[in-house]
Amino acid sequence: MHSTVRELFAGNDRHVEAVCETFDELQAAQHPEVVTVCCGDSRVLQDDMWDNHQPGRIFTHSNIGNRVVQETNASRVVTGDVLYPLVHTETHTAIVVGHTGCGAVTAAYRDLTEGIEEPVGIEYCVHLLEHDLEPGVEALPDGLDETQAVNRLVEYNVDRQVDHLVTSEHVPENVTIVGVVYDFQDVYTPRRGCATVVNVDGTRETETLRDQHPEIADRVRRLWEY
Repeated sequence: MHSTVRELFAGNDRHVEAVCETFDELQAAQHPEVVTVCCGDSRVLQDDMWDNHQPGRIFTHSNIGNRVVQETNASRVVTGDVLYPLVHTETHTAIVVGHTGCGAVTAAYRDLTEGIEEPVGIEYCVHLLEHDLEPGVEALPDGLDETQAVNRLVEYNVDRQVDHLVTSEHVPENVTIVGVVYDFQDVYTPRRGCATVVNVDGTRETETLRDQHPEIADRVRRLWEY
């Protein structure tokens, strides 16, 4: 067996020791406090970024580009992976987590500006992002290099995913939806791993957000006020 697999099982043994007894009250049902929609990038530690080691607290979903929508034969809809906890487990908070230097956003940006070729499965995911990002690419300020453009589009993508949740008829009205960017590249702050708030329930103006949510005012920042 590959050494990586052996190391993972050794880690699972330590996990068992830490959490075994915490499942006593969770075996019959789950009622997570929040659903997070993260990019599947291995640098984005979906539970650990919140210092969460408690089973049953966070319902996690990830994909490339932290998308909340899927295409059906009829239309684009909020994916069931995200809707499930909001509809069936009494979860009242959703957090969309983008991250600096996102490869999926980079691929969408390059495809929209110069064209790329990817395997069909990756192409499908990138095209879903492009549907949301194309207006953002057209609106980018002049004079940005690719890194600067991508990090602004990361924000723009988080905004679009929040909008999908805010406007969906299937997302309960009492759900709070927060958009954040996880930064490990010193873009927003030298505190690598910091989650920066860029959107709450569709509101993205920084001063408005700081006034409305003073308890997290120091976490509110944006690169792009468009």
